[in-house]
Amino acid sequence: MPGTIPTATGDVEAPGRVLVVVAHPDDVDFGTAGTMAALVNAGSHVAYCLVTSGEAGDDDLTQSPNDLSALRQDEQHAAAAAVGVEELHWLGHPDGRVMNSLELRRDLSRVMRIVRPDVVVTQPTTANWDRIYGSHPDHLATAWATMAAVYPDSRNPRAHPELLEEGHEPHTVSQVWMMWMAAPEGTMMHVDITDTFEQKVKALQCHSSQTDRMEELEDLLREWASGVASAAGMTQGRLAEGFRVIGTNRE
Repeated sequence: MPGTIPTATGDVEAPGRVLVVVAHPDDVDFGTAGTMAALVNAGSHVAYCLVTSGEAGDDDLTQSPNDLSALRQDEQHAAAAAVGVEELHWLGHPDGRVMNSLELRRDLSRVMRIVRPDVVVTQPTTANWDRIYGSHPDHLATAWATMAAVYPDSRNPRAHPELLEEGHEPHTVSQVWMMWMAAPEGTMMHVDITDTFEQKVKALQCHSSQTDRMEELEDLLREWASGVASAAGMTQGRLAEGFRVIGTNRE
């Protein structure tokens, strides 16, 4: 049985199985690598699902999309290893052109039925125009498709009947943790990542094609995490990542 992870309101039980769904390589690490490290350390099984391979994520047109895709997959595997994650699923949808489609919902439902997570972690469904990079249309489409895959698709035996034909039985996800999401009081969880912050930094440094261009990366990550901790009322010097916790079994 997994142990616990530290939060702003005390230790909470770590879920047994967790699936993180994001649009691009490095999205998971900017948003939640510290928490994933804490979960792995507590004994949770964590898997990642990447909707694209990030082949549109570089302005250098001398590099082919296939080469960039391979590079970014390698970087993500290394970043996952830095926090102890070994299981990654790649869906291969086109970077920059992700749509909240039935095909994406089916593909996500398939992964959910394979991994069978207690908790799905994903990006926010609402744009934050104060941080436009986080509001990439691929992020929003991925988030909405993920929520549709959580409910109703992955639990509904009549949704995407081809999945049953492939042998993937329905699965009910109990909770969604939505990254970076402002939420009503009582629905937020702030995970203390002070002890796993260095793992988060190492994970992001693995994405050298993206982060080498960012000056003072560690200072920037510390500033963000410190701000989240401060907003949650944590003591000075603590670092945190925040999530809106969404129960899926309430009518």
